[in-house]
Amino acid sequence: MQNRYSAFWIFLGALTISFHLWLIFSGLIPNLVSRPLHMALALPWALVYLAKSGFARISGAILAMVGIFSSSWIALNQSMLANQYGYINDNFQIFIAISLLVVVLEMARRAIGWPLPLVAILALFYGLFGQYIPGEFGYAGIPLKSFLGTLTIAEGGIWGKLTGISVSIVAIFVIFGAVLNAGEAGQGFMNIAAAAAGRLKGGAAKVSVISSALFGSISGSASANVASTGAITLPAMRKLGYPRSLAGAVEAVASSGGQIMPPLMGAGAFIMVELTGVPYTGIMAAALLPAILFFVAVWVGINAFSLRYNLLGLEAKDQPAVRTVIITSAFFLVPFSVLLWGMFIGKYTPQYAACLAIIVGAILLLFNDKLKIDRKQFLNRLAKVCINAGKQISMIASIIICASIIIGVLGITGLGVKITSVIISGSGGLLWPALLLTALACLILGMEVPTTAAYVISVSVAGPALIGLGVEPLQAHLFIFWFALLSTITPPVCGAVFIAAGMVEENWLKVAGSAMALGVGLYLIPLGMIANPYLIKLADYPILALFSALKVGVGLTLISYAIIAPKSILLRLVLLISGLVIMFFTLGL
Repeated sequence: MQNRYSAFWIFLGALTISFHLWLIFSGLIPNLVSRPLHMALALPWALVYLAKSGFARISGAILAMVGIFSSSWIALNQSMLANQYGYINDNFQIFIAISLLVVVLEMARRAIGWPLPLVAILALFYGLFGQYIPGEFGYAGIPLKSFLGTLTIAEGGIWGKLTGISVSIVAIFVIFGAVLNAGEAGQGFMNIAAAAAGRLKGGAAKVSVISSALFGSISGSASANVASTGAITLPAMRKLGYPRSLAGAVEAVASSGGQIMPPLMGAGAFIMVELTGVPYTGIMAAALLPAILFFVAVWVGINAFSLRYNLLGLEAKDQPAVRTVIITSAFFLVPFSVLLWGMFIGKYTPQYAACLAIIVGAILLLFNDKLKIDRKQFLNRLAKVCINAGKQISMIASIIICASIIIGVLGITGLGVKITSVIISGSGGLLWPALLLTALACLILGMEVPTTAAYVISVSVAGPALIGLGVEPLQAHLFIFWFALLSTITPPVCGAVFIAAGMVEENWLKVAGSAMALGVGLYLIPLGMIANPYLIKLADYPILALFSALKVGVGLTLISYAIIAPKSILLRLVLLISGLVIMFFTLGL
């Protein structure tokens, strides 16, 4: 069915791309215009394109038309609504408000399943009936028209700051990623990784680590990363005799780590910029050393596994020629160079710099890996960009707009403040118990919702508690962002592991066990950020930051070997305790 309408989807994708680029180049557009139109463009993808049956397609088309009408009405009447201050005037506006909430919930359900919409529904019920709850978790209640209006016709709720990030920043970098992946850049990632690490002991696994770090920063999705880079790296590891559980674990862990690797960090970095007020360059500088340490720990873990198994490097015939590496790597190095030049030298905003990089990347789509112009291939690549960009923008919009309902209710009812007080009282006012409670909440929430949504919701309720206990705001945000990733490799729900296990045809619990051993840095480095605050202060105190990174790196190395390599239990204990002491208790110089 979708093939019959492929021209329509290509056109809609092109319109979506054009709209978001126009927003960047056109200057200031009212938020109640840009944000509703962003949702209107995303609705057909989430409700129709992703439909899996005829009934789902028809019902999705009806809902999409209702949603497009409602969101377009908001955009057309933004001047009038700005003077209502979130109060609904008549029954027609009640219809608009309810329609928008229902469509947003269904949009998210079809895009990512039930868990996030269920949390949003519970939040709405609390907002409507919370005044009947006794004790400290009850609240005074507000009129229905004010509650619905604040969520749907004002610059809060579904049109709040998070949706603004999706419109003005995340969508642009999704388009950038779609342009890169439509050409030779994806193969360039693989080739440069193979050239850098292919010959080493465990080289096939290390190729997976490097390529997944490069690709994952752009994709922002551990699952998408596993499916894309894993299609190449997993067969290579299996061909060289790697155990299935280890091959799957390497890909799952490396793919998860891509989301914490600058410069892009998926969507998380841009949300963090808005929530913390720290410039994008500051976020990158703070995130760089912890991300490097994570991949160092994975690298060390692969070396430790090499002591158990005979992990071979890639055969010479499977390694790319130098000329091929240089040519294909240019397809992502040139756009990335333009992006970084725009941000650091041109002093443009990240989204404006990304627009320039998109233009350069689109021009490079003309060329194949032999640097020859192929017009037919160029048109096919442009079509691929339109389809993938439209689909990915709608997926992220579905998550962020639905999460905005939850954030809106937390703000209206004051529930976030109450949860914060529970965390502080439950920890006895002590920092480390509060950190562990927050980590547990992130793990539980991350099992059910994507990383970005888990981070946003967790930081809204737990962030103030940690800051109140003396943690710096950026420290708190990075800590929560890292722990929102735990569920990608930690049972019982571990999305990246499930996909990798399916691709290597191995029991997922075996893959998860190896993944947790390889990904030990994901559990410990966030704690290291708290114990060694200089670890995230590379821009301000480079020497102290590097020294902190060295201490944490030595500790992680000992812990990785303790978990994976030795057969002696006593030696494991000695290495493990030594590593923990070095990481957490050598706070001074």
